[in-house]
Amino acid sequence: MKTATVADLKHRSRIVTEGVERAPHRAMLRATGLSDEDLRRPLIGVASSWNEVTPCNLNLNTQAQHVKAGVRASGGTPQEFGTIAVSDAIAMGHEGMKASLVSREVIADSIELMAHAQCFDALVAIAGCDKSLPGSVIALARVNIPGVFLYGGTIMPGEHSGKTVTIQDVYEAVGMHSQGQISAEAVEALERAACPGAGSCGGLYTANTMASAIEALGLSLPGAASIPALDPRRPEACRRTGEAALSMLREGIRPRDILTRKAIENAIRVVVAMGGSTNAVLHLLAIAQEAGVDLSLDDFDRLSRETPHIADMRPGGRYVMVDLDRAGGVPVVMRALLDAGLLHGDTLTVTGRTVRENLRGVESSAPPVVLPVEKPLEPEGGLAVLRGSLAPDGAVIKTAGVTQKAHRGPARVFDREEDAFAAIIKGRIEPGDVVVLRYEGPRGGPGMREMLAVTAAIVGRGLGESVALITDGRFSGATRGFMVGHVAPEAAAGGPIALVQDGDVVSIDIPSRRITLEIPQEELSRRRAAWTPPAPRYTHGALAKYARLVSSASRGAVCG
Repeated sequence: MKTATVADLKHRSRIVTEGVERAPHRAMLRATGLSDEDLRRPLIGVASSWNEVTPCNLNLNTQAQHVKAGVRASGGTPQEFGTIAVSDAIAMGHEGMKASLVSREVIADSIELMAHAQCFDALVAIAGCDKSLPGSVIALARVNIPGVFLYGGTIMPGEHSGKTVTIQDVYEAVGMHSQGQISAEAVEALERAACPGAGSCGGLYTANTMASAIEALGLSLPGAASIPALDPRRPEACRRTGEAALSMLREGIRPRDILTRKAIENAIRVVVAMGGSTNAVLHLLAIAQEAGVDLSLDDFDRLSRETPHIADMRPGGRYVMVDLDRAGGVPVVMRALLDAGLLHGDTLTVTGRTVRENLRGVESSAPPVVLPVEKPLEPEGGLAVLRGSLAPDGAVIKTAGVTQKAHRGPARVFDREEDAFAAIIKGRIEPGDVVVLRYEGPRGGPGMREMLAVTAAIVGRGLGESVALITDGRFSGATRGFMVGHVAPEAAAGGPIALVQDGDVVSIDIPSRRITLEIPQEELSRRRAAWTPPAPRYTHGALAKYARLVSSASRGAVCG
């Protein structure tokens, strides 16, 4: 039998590198510095969301060089290209946040289009900020050529007054300052200490949540999710990622071979066991759709009910991602779940081995960061899906770190995030209130803004245990407290949240998974008959196009 050569792996790229008729194509490629030997090898796209806008992506260009070294050492020719990445932390609290979720679609589209046009044989996607992670995985699933994901890594936590601090503390300090608890100088001192260098926000916020989920999916190398961005182990992890892309190409493994129903269930279980971000619901729904896997909100709730919360991670807990890394990383959580019969061990990964094979020799707990399954923080996972007269198609609440199990109170209704924030900062929200923040959904925002400025202000003013917030928008992974998001149908689509009035009594019950607008059906029908859709907030450009295309949050807010 003939031994396969690297030239035999040019399943797609030969269309632009072979034959007399491709001389113009080769001329262009030669101009980029490629040699005859480079052109004989498979072309491997290396997509990076590097930019200087945010620390999350600040050193991805350096990491890409190590990935490319791994590709070359394994017989491939790497070709690096870039995609966008919005900084959620910088976009938070103003109109810029409306671009965040939209950027997930742009990232996925841009990687897909580059892979399609350039005829890459395989892909490595490197990402470091909230939407660039799922955007990259959506693209890998969509193009379905051998591909590996690499997370850019967490930031190191800051140190202030002898305590570990993150960006979450800075946002909450704003609320504390508005109540006179701390000075502007104290806020500035915290601001200067919270983010010491490159890497994604340090707690189990959205980027670290999605990195953990992607490792659980099997689409990144074991242990890679928790290695900090500036850790000396990272160059080796990058090189091994480049090598893995070539191994997948040789073995004929494609992303959709990995992204099965079982793999997605594994990712959900890891997210809820760690107390991860509610954004994981949106992103895993979107990834499942691209992978052709039937997934619904009810799957998240079922798996969360069955899975104990075992990782004591911020924002609801005590530890940050670097602490998890020192404890053994995501594999420790996965091994604990596997040993308890809560993980599918037979799913394929980018190593060419199964989850069970990858986890051989890994410890099944690492107290106090990762507790044993039989002695969890909570018997159920960190997410719950609520339904009822206020959210017939569902809503999502993070229960990790929330001691309150129910809330009932009068609605305080706002149609814009800025108005709600002003009311909170000025002390107009009282204990017992239910802040209803609407017309911030995927279509109505548009873009489904995160609400960290609002939720952190509530917590910072000492109202985190006495005030509930309900929105058709979404939350930062750094949000904590009694906060219900992703209410569907959204207000702009005529959902019941559009019909709430100041003073209406709203009740939320986590154990029964109910969210209820306590008004008679006749009154609700009267209000519905009088309701008219608001005019679009944007009539041209990317946000207007997104508003026309986007689906409900209950389906992952996908465009297509």
